Amino acid sequence: MKWDWNAVGDFMPLFWDGLVVTLEALALGSLISFALGLVWALLMRTPSRWMRWPVGVVTEFVRDTPLLVQLFFLFYVLPEWGVTLSALTTGVIGIGLHYSTYTMQVYRAGIEAVPDGQWEAATALNLPVGRTWTAVILPQAIRRVVPALGNYVIAMLKDTPMLMVITVLEMLGQARLYSQEHFQFTEPLTVIGVAFILISYLASLLLRAMERRLVR
Repeated sequence: MKWDWNAVGDFMPLFWDGLVVTLEALALGSLISFALGLVWALLMRTPSRWMRWPVGVVTEFVRDTPLLVQLFFLFYVLPEWGVTLSALTTGVIGIGLHYSTYTMQVYRAGIEAVPDGQWEAATALNLPVGRTWTAVILPQAIRRVVPALGNYVIAMLKDTPMLMVITVLEMLGQARLYSQEHFQFTEPLTVIGVAFILISYLASLLLRAMERRLVR
């Protein structure tokens, strides 16, 4: 086997297209998972069990079923019910929804780690409930869970190749397409492997920088 730099050069335009799609899916999926996970966590703390019970059932179902099954359901089953989304939109929603059930648990742990004295102080100051959450509890809770949330971003990055099964041409999809057309697998797969390592490493550096900033 010989390494073919010409194949690398031929593949690079497809790689850049796939990289853009991968980063887009990662960024939007992360936003959905962080925002929705926080919503789930807050709803699970409501006094009403009629609110907690359905949220608990939905999040447990999503967390306990494979992401791949969820992607197939969103992409192939929903159109039978009249809901048709683009492949990328489906992938973003699927990843964001799936990982929101994990970030929910991260937020829950962060909220429970806030000392009881903080709640008591907010009550003593007669702060409204909304103000207590936004000004006292959530800033402390989120600061504690940044490392765990960052780990899920990296996990989502490594799951983006699953979007290939619903026709999203992210990096692996582009590599597969090129390999099938040119019968060269080593070069494109090596390129995307290195890309995943570099992106994960850069994300780790960014995460560490955020941790240091929040600790100050």
